[in-house]
Amino acid sequence: MSAAAQPGRRILLLSNGHGEDLSGALIAQALQGLGCEVEALPLVGHGRAYQQAGIATRGRTREYSTGGLGYTSLLGRLTEVVQGQVLYLLSRLALLLRIARRYELIVVVGDVIPVIAAWLSRRPSAVYLVAYSSHYEGRLQLPWPCGALLRSRRLRAIYSRDQFTATDLSSQLGRPVQFLGNPFFDGALKPSEPLAGAPQQRLGLLPGSRLPEALHNLELMLRVLERLPQELRPATRLGLHAALVGKLTPQEVAPLASRLGWRLELDSPSQCRLIRGPLTLQLEWGRFAAVIQQCDLLLSMTGTAAEQCVGLGKPVLQLEGEGPQFTAGFAEAQRRLLGPGVVCAASDGAPGNEAQLNGTAVLLEQLLERLQHEQPWLTQLQQLGAERIGSGGGTARMAADIVERLNGSSHA
Repeated sequence: MSAAAQPGRRILLLSNGHGEDLSGALIAQALQGLGCEVEALPLVGHGRAYQQAGIATRGRTREYSTGGLGYTSLLGRLTEVVQGQVLYLLSRLALLLRIARRYELIVVVGDVIPVIAAWLSRRPSAVYLVAYSSHYEGRLQLPWPCGALLRSRRLRAIYSRDQFTATDLSSQLGRPVQFLGNPFFDGALKPSEPLAGAPQQRLGLLPGSRLPEALHNLELMLRVLERLPQELRPATRLGLHAALVGKLTPQEVAPLASRLGWRLELDSPSQCRLIRGPLTLQLEWGRFAAVIQQCDLLLSMTGTAAEQCVGLGKPVLQLEGEGPQFTAGFAEAQRRLLGPGVVCAASDGAPGNEAQLNGTAVLLEQLLERLQHEQPWLTQLQQLGAERIGSGGGTARMAADIVERLNGSSHA
């Protein structure tokens, strides 16, 4: 059966989160390449990943401070109610119900919320359950009513985020669940220009994408760097690179850096560094792939980005924060999801306490030492990445399978 779509096949991508939008945008581009007409309806935020990929989004979008992660705490839930995010979500669902009949297929990327939305639309659908994994508990406990909806005959295909989950869900649901790879990992594999300098090792900082959380996270990371031993501080020994989102501008960073004793040197709007004694931190905008590909170790307060690093076989050192995303609970769940390649210093108290920061600096030094002298560990990290994330090319495989099923249904 041909992987090319029949002319005019219309598909709607439905996703509910920043990482989900990234995967959705990659799938949408691949579907366009196969001849489909594709649009997107992000349920959370502006859907910038779709916009950057040239995928049209439906309706007027909004962004909220919780980034759709209010469920991680009581304060987050209350914040979403006060800010009107619940009403916004309901308005997005109402829009979906109005326009659903224009599309031959709805492709869900996310969790139970878009699964419910697709079921309510009464349109044929395919689901990429990127938010769930059996690695969390050993057997996936799907939230109600997700399990019942995934058995619906309107659901043409289910894709999981790892093979362990595919096997588990196939047994639970009594229908095939496929693992074809993770589209979000393909975003980490694009070619990148070399980072500046030629140090013995490189450390990448991943403070996240949501403001103001990312700025608070960067502050904690700078305080960890201040605790590095003297032998790691020269730029020739350890190159330091922070992958920053465009919204975290030099103007946003400068007051924070000054308060902590760092000096900002600006060469151009897209190239600058922070300096504190012998420490030099290169600030990198639009170079996320270069940072995670070329750094030996990643200090991370992220979700999807940490998963991409694990897929590359890189060790990830977590630093727990105040959230709304990267809390102690989120970090602990991420370690269960991604396995022993993700580590975190013990923390007893509020984020940013001395024990947490000192422990993170010590663990950072230990991991860099392991990277230099333990080749079997590096092999284990590569194997872990293949097991938990998979290989590249998941986007193309998933898009081709979606189109095959779409074409097959038209001939049934």
